[in-house]
Amino acid sequence: MTVKVYGAILVLVLALAMVFSGCTSTSGDDQTPANGSSVGETTTYIVGIDGEYKPYSYIDTDGNPVGFDVESIKWIAEQKGFEVKVIPVAWDGIIPALMAGKIDMVYSGMTITPERLEQVNFSIPYWKVNQSVAKHDDNNFTMDDFMSGQYVIGGQRGTSGVEWIENNLIETGIMPEKNLLTYDTFPLVSEDLKNKRIDFAVYDKPPMLEAIEGKPLSVIGEIDTNEEYGVAIRKSDPELLETINDGITMLMADPYWEELKTKYGMVD
Repeated sequence: MTVKVYGAILVLVLALAMVFSGCTSTSGDDQTPANGSSVGETTTYIVGIDGEYKPYSYIDTDGNPVGFDVESIKWIAEQKGFEVKVIPVAWDGIIPALMAGKIDMVYSGMTITPERLEQVNFSIPYWKVNQSVAKHDDNNFTMDDFMSGQYVIGGQRGTSGVEWIENNLIETGIMPEKNLLTYDTFPLVSEDLKNKRIDFAVYDKPPMLEAIEGKPLSVIGEIDTNEEYGVAIRKSDPELLETINDGITMLMADPYWEELKTKYGMVD
């Protein structure tokens, strides 16, 4: 084979190499796995949310994740130089999903509790909230009736409100276990309260107000739980925890924080 033929083959090989090298993307796509997948120079983290938790996180009419927490993590991602993919996950399975590596963090109004801290790390707190209690407008139930344990209470499975009922009413013997009904989502709870299948509902106050709006239901009081929300992250991801802590600190010091609070009707 002549030198000219060798030269032609070499040119062809180099050209093909250049074509295929141009197929690498620098951002994530719908196939992005969890564990902070990095393609090119951009890392994409999968963020798990409760998809029915207004005003913190929910899916809008176009099927897009929105809310106070969703916009917060997107702002942090932009400032810190990574990307996020936000997906709804069943709340009672969201920490198992995090532990299994299906998502990289939970940024969705999750209360920091000792039980959860045994499994995951939490960011610095970014919000405080109490539990609220609602009833149907057709009755005259009071907070004393709620605390008596004689009536049926509904709550979303895996929430701190249900945990409070279990710890303070059921385990103390005030209320029989059968009087607590748990549901996959809170909209199901509010629907049963509207139809008088349960006597009370318990939930974080801001999402409670969103859920009962337009229904013949009213909040009659609060339980002073003084809960703090944080972002849940695997214990094996200390660098991500540091990044999120820094991002939350930046956000809360930026004018955008007040804009978000105003946009979503949040009050301290």
